[in-house]
Amino acid sequence: MREALAAAAEAAAAGEVPVGAVVVQGNTVLARAANRTVRDQDSTAHAEVLALRDASRVLRRWRLDDCTLVVTVEPCAMCAGALVLSRIARVVFGAWDEKAGMVGSVGDLLRHPRLNHRPEVVSGVLADECGALISRFFASRRAGAQT
Repeated sequence: MREALAAAAEAAAAGEVPVGAVVVQGNTVLARAANRTVRDQDSTAHAEVLALRDASRVLRRWRLDDCTLVVTVEPCAMCAGALVLSRIARVVFGAWDEKAGMVGSVGDLLRHPRLNHRPEVVSGVLADECGALISRFFASRRAGAQT
């Protein structure tokens, strides 16, 4: 999670929503990414999707059934769908996202009983630190909009 937090901090410094993600296989980091929606002008350039793409390139396969994705914030619907389709074995996230999270907050796509793959989920890892990073980012954006 520390590696994902570092990526999220880099995203914040670049003016992106500070979300960072890492894909690991055992103790090996395969991919590390941060949100790039603004930089790339791409609504799908979320940290999780970018990390999954990079990990698949490294492994030269789309199935990531022996990998874990670690992300600073609960995945949204798009990212949760990508995680299911990638067959990721495990998802670890930090802060809950009460507005858009699809791993328990708004809905729970990762553990939906009708889907063909349901990864293990671990939530709340360094949640206070992950939540504080994103809260500070949006507070500074709101403060800037008022001046």
